[in-house]
Amino acid sequence: MSDKPIKLIIGLGNPGEKYAKTRHNAGFWFIDALANQYSATFKADSKFSGEVAKANIEGQSVWLLKPSTFMNRSGLAAHQISSFYKIPVEQILVAYDELDLPVGSVRLKKSGGHGGHNGLRDLHAQISKDYLRLRFGIGHPGDSKKVADYVLSRAGQNDEIEIVNAIDRVLAVMDKIIVGDNQKAMNILHTE
Repeated sequence: MSDKPIKLIIGLGNPGEKYAKTRHNAGFWFIDALANQYSATFKADSKFSGEVAKANIEGQSVWLLKPSTFMNRSGLAAHQISSFYKIPVEQILVAYDELDLPVGSVRLKKSGGHGGHNGLRDLHAQISKDYLRLRFGIGHPGDSKKVADYVLSRAGQNDEIEIVNAIDRVLAVMDKIIVGDNQKAMNILHTE
C-alpha cells in the first residue's frame, strides 16, 4: 500500500553564512541539492518566513522550503506555508540532522517523537508530529554537554563527504518518496 504523495519538503537549518557548513544544516544541504537536481530556484518569501521554491518532481508540483527563522522556530514557516496551500501534515517531508545515527547514514521514517531536536520540537507544536522524516546521520560527540558546539560546528572533510553521499543516495530514490512509495525507498536507503 502506498502512502500519500509529498507536496511540501522542508529542510531544517539555521540561516546565514555563519551556519551554512555546520552539521545542524544537513537539512539545508539536502534541500539545496534537491532544488539543484530539479532546477528549482529559492526566493525569499516573508509570508512563509523562509526561502521557497517550486519543483516539478515526477510530474508533481512540490513546494520546497528553507525556514529563515532559526532552528528552534522552524515550525512557524512550516505552519504558514502548509496552512496557506492547505497541505496536510501527512504530505510533508522534513529533512534534518540526526545525532543518533552514524555519520553518512540516512533513514526515512513516518511520524515519531522529537528526540530533543529543537527544530522538530517546534514543528510538533505548530503542525503535529505526523510528517515524514528524512534523518541524516551526523554522529554524536559522545558527551551530551558537547552537543550544542558539535552540531553548530563544521563537519570534518570525511564526515562532510559522507553526509553528501547520503544526500546523493536520497536524490536517487526521490521519485519513489514523492509518489508515496516509502517502503520501496526505505528498502533501498536502509540497506546501504
